Amino acid sequence: MTAPHPRYRRALALPLGMALATALAFLPNVTASAADVVPTAPSVTSATSLSYVVNVRPGHGIAADVKKAITQAGGTIVTSYDRIGVIVVHSSNADFAKTVRKIRGVDSAGATRTAPLPAQSTTDLGTPKVLSAAQVAKAKAADGQDPLEPLQWDLPAIKADKAHEKTLGSRNVTVAVIDTGVDDTHPDIAPNFDRKASVNCVSGKPDTTDGAWRPSASESPHGTHVAGEIAGAKNGVGITGVAPSVKVAGIKVATSAGFFYTEAVVCGFVWAAEHGVDVTNNSYYTDPWYFNCTGDPDQKALVDAITRASRYAEKKGTVNVAAAGNENYDLASHSVTDPASPNDSTPSDRVIDPHKCFDIPTQLPGVVTVAATGAKGIKSSFSNYGLGVIDIAAPGGDSTAYQRPEPPATSGLILGPLPGGTWGYMAGTSMATPHVAGVAALLKSTHPHASAALVKALLYAEADATPCTDPYDINSDGKVDAVCQGTKNRNGFYGWGTADALAAVTK
Repeated sequence: MTAPHPRYRRALALPLGMALATALAFLPNVTASAADVVPTAPSVTSATSLSYVVNVRPGHGIAADVKKAITQAGGTIVTSYDRIGVIVVHSSNADFAKTVRKIRGVDSAGATRTAPLPAQSTTDLGTPKVLSAAQVAKAKAADGQDPLEPLQWDLPAIKADKAHEKTLGSRNVTVAVIDTGVDDTHPDIAPNFDRKASVNCVSGKPDTTDGAWRPSASESPHGTHVAGEIAGAKNGVGITGVAPSVKVAGIKVATSAGFFYTEAVVCGFVWAAEHGVDVTNNSYYTDPWYFNCTGDPDQKALVDAITRASRYAEKKGTVNVAAAGNENYDLASHSVTDPASPNDSTPSDRVIDPHKCFDIPTQLPGVVTVAATGAKGIKSSFSNYGLGVIDIAAPGGDSTAYQRPEPPATSGLILGPLPGGTWGYMAGTSMATPHVAGVAALLKSTHPHASAALVKALLYAEADATPCTDPYDINSDGKVDAVCQGTKNRNGFYGWGTADALAAVTK
């Protein structure tokens, strides 16, 4: 049995027949130590070119003396986001960040990666469980349903099927999928795709070339699957999204090797903020550090940059929704073992304190943090959790051996579109997040003048209160697999509760 790869974003894409969550036994153990071990980035030679973010006072452009100092330190400015005071720089000077931090007016600066430009690592993203043409052809649906909708146990789990009897959402609402790219030619996505709000941000600078937001044939289907879960059109083809008439955009931020670097994520949030995006879906963590420790100056700079960008988007009216992660970590504890960082060079075990070291954007202020549930409505075996960290829960799938759906659904995973006009199953908090993003889009459709803060407040207030699962023994082996803390109305497994699409369109 292959364990979930610790560096892969927020989805578990599985070959046929692979059981999803028995991998729990292979997950890193959470230690009892509260030590905050913060290794610095591996050293690089002067011939190695890296990417950096330099954070300065926002809103006034880059001061001439800061520009000059960056150049004198061996840096080349790629782009700058003056509204938030983030500058993207390339440099082959191993002491670049250390030098620039001494410049007056620089708040923080750090390398966004530990591998040379471009990243040389590759990622095995797994193979989704793809529906065959025969399976698609045999699918039968009731009147008013898309052909594959009977296999989507996740829609009634959040009452989306009932919500669709009231409304399918507004064409004036756009959800941006900040991810690996979106195949806008897919028949379930094309009817709702927002080209004007789509872009390629991989370099840290917007690339508006037509189609630049699409994944190549060798890249992950992750973003396409997520986009379909949110806004798969109700058009007599394939699946149905949670909000099947809202618009969906693709903001590509992952390199061809599957890395989500800070400069790309910053670009994605700023682009969303300035292009009328109402909701962003963030089913990833920002590489190369699973947790970014503010005691390390490089990692602190990454936290600063993405915090500025996500807050900027929220001030512009965007609700930012992010996945909690798939390692069964208690993010409210004071000790977690992170074996995956830095994942673009040589990772090593480090014991961190999640109160000082942050999964970004998941743990940033203002971001809606989403845990996953399975077909039985309880925490998915892999889902991270933590009182005060998890805001809300939604279907992300689980091993059918642990949580089997009611017929006619056959898989405990989540069905969605894949590039090239196919459909397949994936699972993870990656798949839970678009369910919440879809409900947020329905809320915005119902309350078009609501601020981001009000949409979030309604999202939490209208969630179905879900009490702790206690004891939580997901594989029935007599051992507790996770401990839930809190009350019925707010706890570490489900936050304020399970997302409710029907309430979003009726209250």
